Amino acid sequence: CVPSGVTEVEKKAVEEATFAAGAREVHLIEEPVAAAIGAGIDIAKPCGNMIVDIGGGTSDIAVVSMGQIVTSDSIEISGDTFDSDIKDHIRKRYRMLIGDASAEMIKIKAQEADYTDSIEVVGRLMDDGLPSKIYLPVGEIYSCLLPSIDKIINGVKNVLEQTPPE
Repeated sequence: CVPSGVTEVEKKAVEEATFAAGAREVHLIEEPVAAAIGAGIDIAKPCGNMIVDIGGGTSDIAVVSMGQIVTSDSIEISGDTFDSDIKDHIRKRYRMLIGDASAEMIKIKAQEADYTDSIEVVGRLMDDGLPSKIYLPVGEIYSCLLPSIDKIINGVKNVLEQTPPE
C-alpha cells in the first residue's frame, strides 16, 4: 500500500524496494482503497464512500467510488503525532518524561476508558530523574489531542469541498 498522494518516483522506489526484498510480483494499491476493502465496503458501487485512514506516519482522506479514488489528500497528522502530543503534554504539565511505548499505551487505554476515568502513567521526573507515577485524566488526554484532531477534521472538510457533486 502507498499513500494516496504518492508520486510516480515514490511508487517506483517502493516497487524496487519490494523486488529487492525478494518479491516476484508487485501490485501497488493506494491506502484508502485498501482500507475501504478491509472495512468491507463495496468500492465498485457508483456511490461515494469517504475513507479516513489514520496511519502511523500520515492520515489519508479519500472519497472512493466505482473502484477508484475520486479525490484525496494525505496529511502529516497520524498516530505517531498523537503519541508525540501525549508525551509533550505530560512533559509540560507534569514535568515527567515518558517513552513512545508508554504514550502508545496511554492512547490505547484512553480509547477504552470513560471520559471521567484516569490512567496510571509511570515515567521519570525531569527535576530529579527519579521514577514516578501519576494518574492522568482521560479528559486531559482528549484535550491535548484536539489540535491534531482539528487538523484531520480540516482535511476531511477540504476533501469534501473538492469532491464533485455527482
